[in-house]
Amino acid sequence: MSDEYILHHYDTSPFSEKVRVVFGLKDLAWRSVQIPNIMPKPDLVPLTGGYRRTPVMQIGADIFCDTQVILAEIERRAPAPSMTDGLDWPVNFWADRLFFQATVPIIFGELGDKVPEAFIKDREALSGRPFDTAAMKSVSGPMRSQWRAQAAWIENALASSEGAWLCGATPGFADAAAYMNIWFLEGAVPTIAASLLQGFGRLSQWKGRLRGLGHGERTEMESGEALKIAKAAIPAGSTPHDPSDPLGLAPGAAVWAMADDYGRDRIAGVLVAANPERVVIAREDPDLGRVDVHFPRTGYLVGAA
Repeated sequence: MSDEYILHHYDTSPFSEKVRVVFGLKDLAWRSVQIPNIMPKPDLVPLTGGYRRTPVMQIGADIFCDTQVILAEIERRAPAPSMTDGLDWPVNFWADRLFFQATVPIIFGELGDKVPEAFIKDREALSGRPFDTAAMKSVSGPMRSQWRAQAAWIENALASSEGAWLCGATPGFADAAAYMNIWFLEGAVPTIAASLLQGFGRLSQWKGRLRGLGHGERTEMESGEALKIAKAAIPAGSTPHDPSDPLGLAPGAAVWAMADDYGRDRIAGVLVAANPERVVIAREDPDLGRVDVHFPRTGYLVGAA
């Protein structure tokens, strides 16, 4: 079906876990396509035009890159229960950047000696800099202090929200985003995570509530089937264009988009629409035909090709 949520992901991906949690919060059915955690990703790149970060969501011939725009599209299509009643988007961006940047060196400072060489080379290509496990080991101590300080923000927010969740009585994107790094650290280095979360009783109860909501209704799908769905579908074309967009680009212009932090592969195509939430680029793939690729505006660069 061309209107199914199809998540291209792998099970240990922290950013994918954020989306899986949102599927659970909204009690949605979705299809799971398992992808490699390193390149090559031969059945993903035709959909994205070269974007290689995880996860990617597909709905028919519309492809959503980065969890910001993935969550926004899920909210648009399944608005009840609402997940954006408070400061959910700023919390999401904090979790993606500052909190994640504290999590990574703690994990790989501890496990770096066990990381396969192929994974190291892949992440060096992704980031454009050395994957230096010795350097991560050296900063692991200071990062543990910063990580615990940020976890304390979650504990304090739960104390002041007057509800079971970060923004009140119902869960939202802020909960899924803040939980992502807790889940990642606990899965990779559980003893360290337990030490850093010591004394945070509200956070412990909160993460238990999130886990109890599950991941929605997951059904596995082969990547070849997802490609067939994209080929048979037509992009929805439902994103409005903002004529006051600061770039001054009109639909039909040749453009590119890329992340501004890592995985800075330029994805080129024709502008479908740009607004404060997202930019949509149409691509022609030789095997799939037209696909529309959606990127968020925050954290991404867009320019005329």
